Amino acid sequence: MPISSVDAINPAFEHAKQQLIRPFRFGQWVRLAFVGLLAGEATSGGGCNFNFPMSHHDKGSGHFLGGTWPSLLTNHHAAFVALVAVLAVIGIVLWVLLIYINSMMRFILFQSVITKECHIRQAWARHREHGFRYFVWQILFNLVALAALLLLVGIPVAFAWVAGWFVQPSEHLLPLILGGIALFLVFMALAIAMALVHVMTKDFVIPQMAMEEIEAMEGWRRLWLWLKAETSGYAGYIGMKIVLTLGAAIALGIITVIVILVLLIPIGGAGVVAVVAGAAAGLTWNFFTIALAVIAGGIALAVLMFVISLISVPATVFFPAYSIYFFAPRYPPLAAVLWPQPAAPFLPPQFPEPPPSAPVV
Repeated sequence: MPISSVDAINPAFEHAKQQLIRPFRFGQWVRLAFVGLLAGEATSGGGCNFNFPMSHHDKGSGHFLGGTWPSLLTNHHAAFVALVAVLAVIGIVLWVLLIYINSMMRFILFQSVITKECHIRQAWARHREHGFRYFVWQILFNLVALAALLLLVGIPVAFAWVAGWFVQPSEHLLPLILGGIALFLVFMALAIAMALVHVMTKDFVIPQMAMEEIEAMEGWRRLWLWLKAETSGYAGYIGMKIVLTLGAAIALGIITVIVILVLLIPIGGAGVVAVVAGAAAGLTWNFFTIALAVIAGGIALAVLMFVISLISVPATVFFPAYSIYFFAPRYPPLAAVLWPQPAAPFLPPQFPEPPPSAPVV
């Protein structure tokens, strides 16, 4: 029988404890952290802002640009535009690549939670087709979301710009204020709708795609029928998941801040030593030193993100388990895997006793 969103909490907690600490296996913890980070399941309870002191020179910004950036960029605008175009193409390629990896990792995480074992290579090979289908769905979903944003927000803003409301805003305060409020409400409604679609897809469509050879649209067609038949149950699930997410974000956020403060001591010390050593060697901020600083900062950021993902492994396992235990009673193929029925014992066939033979006269 289907269970409520509250009843699914205890089985999910017990599942997470059995997978993570009974017994504790550091290798599996690291693999789950890696998968959770790329699948977007790792939870961060707070944000960190890093402010590095910058030295100011007496010379103007024109000297900085002319002396630090290659003359190819400052003197040749066509080369600069070409560089921007190349960077834009690289950014799009990286965005598509990350979406593909995220799509694969969603299925790897699902299998890892179901089997309580995280084997990335085997799961990747098993769910390659499923991941590609979900990748196509994510690309289309992002394009639809972008089109909706441009249609509902971009067109009104463009209309206000063409009408000259931004040129003399004091003469159009009332329409700007009312329009801004309306656009904010539309934007929030669109963001909430997109977030709901994303959550419902990864929680209830991904299991269908992993268990059966179906597309995401077919999974959503089924899910829509189930939503209409049990609206209150799924609404309770979303509400409870919001509450659990906030609780996990607060708890993990406190731990994350403490760990980051501890890590900032060696990382910040290494940064100070590098800056002092560079200044002593006569290095100045130019194109190459800035690029080196960006690379070093990127490496440090990646390390911090992985540490946060390690801290978030309990949430990475609990939330997929929570959706699985809520959804399994409503989806028989998942229930059959989660609670396999024991095979019936073999009983030898029973043959009837032969009738007694007639007495010999």
